[in-house]
Amino acid sequence: MSILGEMIIGRACLRGSAGQAFGYNPATRADLEPAFGQASGDDVERACALAQQAFDPYRALPLERRARFLEAIAEQILAVGPQLIERAMQESGLPQARLEGERMRTVNQLRLFAKVVRDGYFIDATVDSALPDRAPPRPDLRLRKIGLGPVAVFGASNFPLAFSVAGGDTASSLAAGCPVVVKAHGAHPGTSELVGRAVQRAAIECDMPEGVFSMLFGDGRTVGQQLVGHPAIKAVGFTGSRQGGTALMRTAAARSEPIPVYAEMSSVNPMFLLPSALQAGGATLAQGFVDSLTLGVGQFCTNPGLVFALAGSDLDAFVSAAAEALAAKAAGTMLTAGIHEAYNSGIARFGALDGLQLAAQGGEQGQGCAARAALYVCDADAYLGNPALEDEVFGPAAVLVRFTDEEQLLRAAEALHGQLTATVHAGESDHALAARLLPVLERKAGRVLFNGFPTGVEVSHAMVHGGPFPATSDSRTTSVGASAIDRFLRPVCYQNIPASLLPQELSDDNPLGLARLLDGTLKVGGAA
Repeated sequence: MSILGEMIIGRACLRGSAGQAFGYNPATRADLEPAFGQASGDDVERACALAQQAFDPYRALPLERRARFLEAIAEQILAVGPQLIERAMQESGLPQARLEGERMRTVNQLRLFAKVVRDGYFIDATVDSALPDRAPPRPDLRLRKIGLGPVAVFGASNFPLAFSVAGGDTASSLAAGCPVVVKAHGAHPGTSELVGRAVQRAAIECDMPEGVFSMLFGDGRTVGQQLVGHPAIKAVGFTGSRQGGTALMRTAAARSEPIPVYAEMSSVNPMFLLPSALQAGGATLAQGFVDSLTLGVGQFCTNPGLVFALAGSDLDAFVSAAAEALAAKAAGTMLTAGIHEAYNSGIARFGALDGLQLAAQGGEQGQGCAARAALYVCDADAYLGNPALEDEVFGPAAVLVRFTDEEQLLRAAEALHGQLTATVHAGESDHALAARLLPVLERKAGRVLFNGFPTGVEVSHAMVHGGPFPATSDSRTTSVGASAIDRFLRPVCYQNIPASLLPQELSDDNPLGLARLLDGTLKVGGAA
């Protein structure tokens, strides 16, 4: 399949007329052909208008057709073949195995949402039968959830497949019955075009309404803001920087009709090393920590950038082992020149802070946008006196903080910002301290894990990839897992609606066989 530098608006493929931009190889610092035309205001208007026109026909389709569409997207992505991985490698600097795994993650989450759609639990079908003889009488009340409307999805830089054109935000929006307009990330336009064409082919194959999917190229400060400000758009899915996410939040809030922005932003993912865990396996913990910190050159939103532990010889041994493991890690290519520059600026800022010492570094600097990992160490007083130490440095850098006692460590935990994850390493004799720590971490993070490492986010029904601000813009939601569909749904109550006008999900004979709450009792399948 040729990469032509074209956007997708409904069933059309066309070049944007508002300038052009090139892909970029961060390993060689060379531009990649072809040039990609950038979207004009008219292009944004056309994509949004088509999405608005598609919304009612799309959400009215049988659930089986919606599920089949998601599966067809997965099949079409696989059908692109090696070309997709080759182009993604060029545009991201990521290795082949990582991208092949990410492709399967993308395919599997599309298939997961197909199952979610078929199961129908997300509809929350509820029936409260009329009680005419009650005083006061109760009318017939029925509830189901429907899609919010067209969703603007912003591709992420660090996951060119799984959080991009056909990633989790797109999959969950389409599953909810919402058309999608994607603003492709400028770091991987060729990858985006290949995936966008796969989605378009699936939409045509499944005879979807034309505006169910569009994909635009353009700068986030122009095309992105135009998208979020367009009245047809009813929600936003975003993964990226805090600066970018909050800018979209401001635009969405300033509209005459404010809309929700589901932004996954910054997190340092604190890791707590409790005493008996350090004593029992400090060297093993150190290797696991370094592997997690440097995975993907530290460009995972869940890499552990902050470590809390009680000072002592066991912690000293951990630092020594981590330094040895870190020195064995070669410098890796970062995703973009901008990310590389920001990482170097963050490292320089750390290096200038009083009380913060460089404890270890990774291998020597390589070519292109290569970055060395770094581990810094400080005492509790230096950390508690400098809130900037909790700011994310996106890349393979971490700060380890030594505390004098448990109370000091717990105070630091209470002061944490919102996080995507919080990790506790604890042995059995640490459980009393862990029991005090756990309620704090429940308030601070969307996922709390024990005796593991936070990189690696399973796509499943129970997964939560979210958390309080600034980890996300809405702590009640997740961007990964089956519950991600809830972001793009809203409840509608039907009062005394004639039976012939009721949606199938709420009709008495329950033709879809849905699990429903009937007069307060859960009924699985069958007629009311």
